[in-house]
Amino acid sequence: MRILRLVIIVVLAIAMVGGFRWYRYVTNTESPYDEVGIELNSRLPQPMRKWGCDRLHATFGDMLPPYGCQSGTDGRSWL
Repeated sequence: MRILRLVIIVVLAIAMVGGFRWYRYVTNTESPYDEVGIELNSRLPQPMRKWGCDRLHATFGDMLPPYGCQSGTDGRSWL
């Protein structure tokens, strides 16, 4: 029982840290090309990734989209 509780606490802590790191990335105003943020965003389910890409596009609409936010075959269009 103690091991199960420890595993649950560790998994929740990792999810909270990863979620905070992703949210900080999609709401930043410095650059859409943060490597860790791009990797986190590109691995999320489609609805969450779309929301994150929409936030990035609102802030950095005049720049090329980062990996995970590209649509189409040209790599220049946002999701």
